[in-house]
Amino acid sequence: MTILITGGTGQTGAKLAQLLHDANVPFLIATRKGVAPEPFKAVQFDWTDASTFENPFRLANVDKIYLIAPLIMDVLPVMKPFIELAIVKGAKRFVLLCGTGIGKGDPFVGKVYEYLAQRGVDYDVLRPTWFMENFGTFFYKSIREDNEVITVVKDGRIPFVAADDIAKVAFDVLTAEQSSNDERFVIGPELFSYDQAAALLSEVLGRKITHKRVTNEEERAIFQANGLKEDYAVLLNTIEARLADDVDAALVGNSKSITGKIKLRDFFEANKQLWIKA
Repeated sequence: MTILITGGTGQTGAKLAQLLHDANVPFLIATRKGVAPEPFKAVQFDWTDASTFENPFRLANVDKIYLIAPLIMDVLPVMKPFIELAIVKGAKRFVLLCGTGIGKGDPFVGKVYEYLAQRGVDYDVLRPTWFMENFGTFFYKSIREDNEVITVVKDGRIPFVAADDIAKVAFDVLTAEQSSNDERFVIGPELFSYDQAAALLSEVLGRKITHKRVTNEEERAIFQANGLKEDYAVLLNTIEARLADDVDAALVGNSKSITGKIKLRDFFEANKQLWIKA
């Protein structure tokens, strides 16, 4: 039997693939172009092209699927036909990547969470907090060029988590004997406000990095300028604004929380070349 990884070349998917490879667990990577780094096996798959949905099942007996949603706000009508097909083809377990700010029944992937829970299949929903990798993606340009991290989070504290730790949890639930049919929060081992994270990055880089506080409207405009559609920019801003109230800090000690090992300083040190100016 084989695990299918959608979003197989993304932040968590690629790391999950490596873990499965190292453990000699059969898997197949789904990508839009049907290619993946050697020695991984890939299949062409596109959430927006239903004609590709059959492809994975022609290549392997897929029994478990790691689901990464496309950035489409009304995503359930896009994902549901594939999930239904997968069930018919023999898939028994689904692991959905969600987020701390999106619960069952909420917009976007929260609707997929709700559907899986009601469908009666075996599932796990992973709800990681904010990725450490965001400092190298969302904040990459502002840090490198302007020495700023720009948010609406104010003094809210976040247990930033690394994609490696999220992938490890995904690996564990996909290879477990039974699914939980529940959600699991995935958090990092330390709490940082963005002021504190900027100060830590300043130490690592040897130059002053500051946390620039902006309004909701300003942040939404920044998101859209970076390529996000308006509806998704609004959703992301709404979720992020809640962090000012320490909502993710409250996950520390939660019985459903799984704590990763990678510390923010270690992540910054390992990736410092990203933010060093030419």
